[in-house]
Amino acid sequence: MNLAIIDMGTNTFHLLLVAVNGTSFDVVHKEKVAVKIGENGINEGLINEEAIERCLKTLTAFKEKIVAANISEVFAIGTSALRNALNGQQVIDRIKKEVGLNPRIISGIEEATYIHYGVSKALQIGPEISLIMDIGGGSIEFIIANAHEPLWMESFEIGGQRMLEKFHKTDPIEPAEIKELKIFLERNLTSLFEACEKFKPTTLIGSSGTFDTLSEIQQLKTSQPVGEKVTELPMTLSAFKEIFSELIIKNKEERMAIPGMIALRVDMIVVASVLIEFILSKLNLTNIRISSYSLKEGVLIKTIEEHIHQNTSPTYINI
Repeated sequence: MNLAIIDMGTNTFHLLLVAVNGTSFDVVHKEKVAVKIGENGINEGLINEEAIERCLKTLTAFKEKIVAANISEVFAIGTSALRNALNGQQVIDRIKKEVGLNPRIISGIEEATYIHYGVSKALQIGPEISLIMDIGGGSIEFIIANAHEPLWMESFEIGGQRMLEKFHKTDPIEPAEIKELKIFLERNLTSLFEACEKFKPTTLIGSSGTFDTLSEIQQLKTSQPVGEKVTELPMTLSAFKEIFSELIIKNKEERMAIPGMIALRVDMIVVASVLIEFILSKLNLTNIRISSYSLKEGVLIKTIEEHIHQNTSPTYINI
């Protein structure tokens, strides 16, 4: 069984082509493209025409690779930008008509559920209570979990692209903008703080995106790169604080010069790192870990396991 997973994120589109053998899988092809469908419109609830064209162009290229790999079963999902845009269904209709794919828009809770599933397969959460955080362009998912189950989860529509357009208007970011962003987070994450007061997590587990880039920067700083198949990436609290102190004083050109930085993250990484620092400090978390698995891997593994256990065909989009 060969599968294709397409994650149509607000900032980044991911394509994952895998060959499945029982409960395991081998990655045949993996790529990410900065489509930025939420750019210049996400806070107004619209996906603009330029973003739609980038979306269609990228999905057409993805489909060509899927067909070339002889994969006929595709699971495509849309997240925050598509589920909140007033013209989200119109975009889906154009994708169906012009590309021949039929993405399913998932809810924030579905997104959090898949993220938890991916993270729990990537690393052993252990006996301590952990807070999983996935920073997307449109939404942020928080999951409080132990080794056995998720205890609480919520999706907040205040992702990196939204924060970038609201608060990062000068470069380098001004201290006043950081202060304004933290006030915004304090006001909008009250249910998270209440849940953390109840369950008392001690460790932050970051999932994909910004966290991947932070770890890559740290690996190059220490000259200790990890292999592509490693599913838990290195990071420490002290290393994060050091990188964070650099990011908030550098402009875009200077950030791009940091070894490990990529153009895909160079803009959003500042507000995302402010968020991470805020959460670590606010909740007095004493450890940080990074999972290289996130939403798309959660979708993949959940689909494979359901197919095996139920002995039924998964719901795919045939092309």
